[in-house]
Amino acid sequence: MREITVPPIVTGPPVGGLADIVFQHAREDPERVVLGRKADGVWRDVTSGELAAEVLALAKGLLAQGVGFGDRVAVMSRTRYEFTLFDFALWAIGAQPVPVYPTSSTEQVHWILHDTECTACVVENEDQAMTVGSVIDRLPHLRRLWQLDAGAVEGLVEDGRSVAEDVVHRHRGAVTPDATATVIYTSGTTGRPKGCVLTHANFMYEADTLVARWESVFQGRQGDRPSTLLFLPLAHVFGRMVEVAAVRARVKLGHQPALAAAELMPDLAAFRPTFVLGVPYVFEKVFAAARRKAESEGRTAAFDRAVETAVRYAEARERKAFGTGPGPSAALRMEHQLFEKLVYGKVREAMGGRVRYAMSGGSALSRRLGLFFDGAGVTVFEGYGLTESCAAATANPPEATKYGTVGRPIPGSTVHIADDGEVWLHGGHIFSGYLGDPRSTDAVLRGGWLATGDLGRLDEDGYLVITGRKKDILVTSNGKSVAPAALEERVRSHPLVAQCVLVGNDRPYIAALLTLDMEGMAHWLSMRGRPQMPAADLVSDPELTAEVRRAVVAANTLVSQAEAIRTFRVLAEQFTEERGLLTPSLKLKRRVIEKVYAKEVAALYRT
Repeated sequence: MREITVPPIVTGPPVGGLADIVFQHAREDPERVVLGRKADGVWRDVTSGELAAEVLALAKGLLAQGVGFGDRVAVMSRTRYEFTLFDFALWAIGAQPVPVYPTSSTEQVHWILHDTECTACVVENEDQAMTVGSVIDRLPHLRRLWQLDAGAVEGLVEDGRSVAEDVVHRHRGAVTPDATATVIYTSGTTGRPKGCVLTHANFMYEADTLVARWESVFQGRQGDRPSTLLFLPLAHVFGRMVEVAAVRARVKLGHQPALAAAELMPDLAAFRPTFVLGVPYVFEKVFAAARRKAESEGRTAAFDRAVETAVRYAEARERKAFGTGPGPSAALRMEHQLFEKLVYGKVREAMGGRVRYAMSGGSALSRRLGLFFDGAGVTVFEGYGLTESCAAATANPPEATKYGTVGRPIPGSTVHIADDGEVWLHGGHIFSGYLGDPRSTDAVLRGGWLATGDLGRLDEDGYLVITGRKKDILVTSNGKSVAPAALEERVRSHPLVAQCVLVGNDRPYIAALLTLDMEGMAHWLSMRGRPQMPAADLVSDPELTAEVRRAVVAANTLVSQAEAIRTFRVLAEQFTEERGLLTPSLKLKRRVIEKVYAKEVAALYRT
């Protein structure tokens, strides 16, 4: 199969912009709880009426401070309530928020603010204010700088008291669907980030399509009001789409600024969402923590049996959904029920206890992990998309999820596989181009089609399987082409491995650089009665090396001998964003990693 189109289920908005829904909901049901706001460690409900009032008050303040229709305003912050407040307030006056990752370097901040000609900037704290301040002399358009932790919202609200409400609504009434809503910058894995221009129509079409097609997720079970805790960065298109979709669907939305398990898990337990949207890293961490806990309690064998049962149960349900099997047998259902209280219920409890659905994107989720969560009572809909496609372009449908794929095109869109295997996309969610960069725009937009740069195939049911990225393909000196993603994912699934990067371009064979998972390493030492020690002392440990080698050998079973990992090196440090080796969305900067570790790579090929 080379192409598949799924008919639309929603129509594009004829008028209006993203902020309209806030005021519409306030008129229709002002007491409906739509957000959760954490203050002093306690979650407080925010109603539709309260949200509209706060958005209006902030919008008035922005107008009072000189922010005009069409102006771009940078927002540099972690995921927090005020980010959403600024988004909708800026949209209400026809301005364009430009999200900036809070971990961005000085030069990245300068590039984004200069490229977008931002007239104002919102930062979260003093460190970020100093980052912007250090380049402010090179930003001739920047006139205002507000700091959230220094009372920015309160100050702007006070400034806007003299502005009439009608002024905001006149601005809002002038916003059209084809107007620019935001400029979101790509992660820059292979070069300088590019600004993707996304319209109000892009977001509304995408959000309304997802909410309508995945109604079971966004509406929740009967008597269980839907809610989600957003922990994805709002500077990323996926997080931004969650924000918009939740507000439009009246899903109670909470914000969590830290992706680290130590901070995320307590808030999941307190907020108790009905669904979550995350990246594979989150689901891997939940699974790894559950297994470590079972091992610490001497229940490893029982946990592993529960995992196998969940996988077999989910596989049987999957076969039934596709008409190739009868579903779980009576014996399998009884075995599955046995582990419900022992294992599965505890896994769900770690995610707050009410989660029954999840969406995963950003990178590949292993089929086995997806099947486990499904068997444990949490259906994970894996999808695929880019900043240029306004988040999801494909996703697994609720009635027939196929793990190991990224699903079918979202309604109203088309997926085409080009002659060289590249994935092309078409639909109302596709961006209008890169800001001020017609050459790069022409390189990816071809007659209305978005050439993604990703390689994939469509299976017999029209489900997309991503096989790699064109720029990531390794070509050995023997002429063998190797897509690294599947091998890296399999190696990384081992509890001791945090990251894996394959190397081998113009070299005789494939090799790998690995980093250690700190929590997994500490647990591994503890279970063997060995003292805790830094990673630098463990990278050459024979026992640990043998354990990691087993992960590599298992991964090699996926490919031919010519594509297999011949040798590897365990590194003492992890690849981090702070070191410039990861993008803010946790993607590997392969070229940079290979350059930084040039000596280690060279050592892998010494005979």
